[in-house]
Amino acid sequence: MLGVSKDASAGDIKKAYRKLALKYHPDKAAGDKAKEEKFKEISEAYAVLSDAEKRKKYDTYGSEGFQQQYSQEDIFRGSNIEDILKEFGFGGASFFSGGRKVGGGGKRFSFNPESMFGFGGGGQQQSAPVKGSDLEYEIALTLPEIANGTSKTLSFQNPSGGTETITVKIPKGMIPGKKLRLAGRGQPSPYGGPSGDLFIKSKIMNDPNFKLKEFDLYTTREIKLTDALLGTQISVPSLSGRQLSLKIPPGTKHKSKMRLAGSGIPHMKGNGCGDLFVEIHLTMPKKLNKKQKQLVESLAEEGL
Repeated sequence: MLGVSKDASAGDIKKAYRKLALKYHPDKAAGDKAKEEKFKEISEAYAVLSDAEKRKKYDTYGSEGFQQQYSQEDIFRGSNIEDILKEFGFGGASFFSGGRKVGGGGKRFSFNPESMFGFGGGGQQQSAPVKGSDLEYEIALTLPEIANGTSKTLSFQNPSGGTETITVKIPKGMIPGKKLRLAGRGQPSPYGGPSGDLFIKSKIMNDPNFKLKEFDLYTTREIKLTDALLGTQISVPSLSGRQLSLKIPPGTKHKSKMRLAGSGIPHMKGNGCGDLFVEIHLTMPKKLNKKQKQLVESLAEEGL
């Protein structure tokens, strides 16, 4: 509508609006309703494009999504349109009050996103068809499902109001923060462009044995005091179902952390794995029998 490119600067946008506003302002249109409507449209386009936050929202959500968030009053709030019109001696304040406000009479003037940037440019700045809005679906997964991959059946409401059911293959390593993209399964475009995409993201269910931090797993194992002093070999469960062997060296301290390399969560792109960290806890007897007490006293006498 303003005849500027999508990467136009704030100065270029203002310059384009000044030129068009001077041409289509009702004070110069002499009762030409078509020009007055055109002025309303370019004013709305300028109010959006000249505001960084509104422009970002428009680029993100498209025309339909944008207008669900902003009323006509919201669109023009904070704009400097009146100041620009006063520069021309049009008395901008009077145009936006007393029944002559842009969009007056309760009518909602919405610009066509296909020509948001191209109006007045002789058709040379046509933008690509507007894509439909993306959808996001959060699915609860167990740690074994994230480690080994799984298939899930999802049910969600489609844009037409019906319920759609699809089966999705969840790859290994889809930890929180990673997304699975299903192209074309989002909202249809209201302007004939391609449909948006459906993004699946994971939510971790609590696990009784493991904690997750990115691709690394954390767990705890308990050993006896004598095992810590003399050393031992323990088994550690894994998310694959295998029991892993971990060597405990003599003199291991309480809350020592040991690493089982490559036994964490596989990377989603199939390039390596995280690690499994085991925190060792020493169990202390609450009460010693007579023989145990004698042995401990003997150790104390030996300086241990």
